[in-house]
Amino acid sequence: MMFSDLKIVTGSSNPDLAKAICNHLGCQLTPTLATTFSDGELRIEIGDNVRGDDVFVVQPTCPPSVNRNFMQLCLMLDALKRASAGRITAVIPYYAYARQDRKVSPRAPISAKMVADFISTAGAERVVTIDLHAGQIQGFFDCPVDNLFATPVMMDPLRKYSENDDIVIVSPDAGGVERARSYAKRLNAPLAIVDKRRDKPNQAQAMHVIGEVEGKVAIVVDDMIDTAGTLCAGAEVLLKYGASRIIACATHPVLSGPAIERINNTAALDRVIVTDTIPLGDKLAACPKLEVVSVAALLGKTIHNIHTGSSVSVLFV
Repeated sequence: MMFSDLKIVTGSSNPDLAKAICNHLGCQLTPTLATTFSDGELRIEIGDNVRGDDVFVVQPTCPPSVNRNFMQLCLMLDALKRASAGRITAVIPYYAYARQDRKVSPRAPISAKMVADFISTAGAERVVTIDLHAGQIQGFFDCPVDNLFATPVMMDPLRKYSENDDIVIVSPDAGGVERARSYAKRLNAPLAIVDKRRDKPNQAQAMHVIGEVEGKVAIVVDDMIDTAGTLCAGAEVLLKYGASRIIACATHPVLSGPAIERINNTAALDRVIVTDTIPLGDKLAACPKLEVVSVAALLGKTIHNIHTGSSVSVLFV
């Protein structure tokens, strides 16, 4: 599946994912210099001719250096634009600042919109991402946005539970019901909701469960795990309501602050299934409950379909 005019470019945020995408497409990663000058300023150079090519920049704006990775993305887009690339697509598996998608207090920014403006201005003519925290962020861009779902890659590890156990799909809050319902339909399972009250950012208190979970394997579905406070509190409540086991799955393993410690110390939580939109590094070895599935094939198919002018919507089912 080799295309001479298809180029994959990446920075330093998740090179392993970019290489896996190239392996799926049967192409080579375009050499790119992504380093810093002595004063800390970022230095970007594209090491191959891209004039007239269809270029895909794979760069999640993920921790531990969110702002650095975001700036790398913008500089790569600008470099490609000035190198006369034919079309530039930003492939952003994890879109940072997505939780700041509206003005929730006086004199606060709408950061998700500002980030979208930066990416468009830098040169992106199309954006591909996975499981945006809020779907309406697609409207912040003036270019086409493909917001893919990680559901297809999560199905294989989850089906082993649905085949052998009585399962229930659980949304950790009211905002995630639509996502949880899509999992429930695919696995032919009932749906439950954890009623959650958030007191302050990164802190949540789970109150009670809406739906029947007693004696069932509860599969908690979310788009991301940040400090794991919501996840662990929800797992404890599900256990109190009689769930036999609790499995969690989330697309983006942000896992900041005390997340790993909380997951390890929560006896209610058996397994946490995540994707590689964010590289885990040492966290994977530090948390034996983590299981990683790759989105490389999903992104590879998307890039192939965009490059060949085929439908991308077939990947949303």
